[in-house]
Amino acid sequence: MTFLAYIGAALAEIAGCFAFWSWLRLGKSLWVLVPGMASLALFAWLLTLVDTDSAGRAYAAYGGIYIVSALLWGWAVEGQYPDRWDLIGGALCLIGAAVIFGAPRGNMA
Repeated sequence: MTFLAYIGAALAEIAGCFAFWSWLRLGKSLWVLVPGMASLALFAWLLTLVDTDSAGRAYAAYGGIYIVSALLWGWAVEGQYPDRWDLIGGALCLIGAAVIFGAPRGNMA
């Protein structure tokens, strides 16, 4: 469930931010911000579904998913194929996210 929440959150955040990009950088109508704002609200709600003990940890682990999703968005929507450095960086981010989210935590004295 966590992975699906992260994927949904990433798509919602990127779509919402892209609405602002479209308005300010691509000259689209101000009305593109309406679905963009709804998308950003969906993003925030989806992150609350992640089962973790702190919001900061949920957001930190989400960062890796977001980065890889942003690279895929650039490829699928903007036609910007990820180069080897994008792929290496994305892999490192996913490893970092996995360490943050999956680390064994307990009472340490």
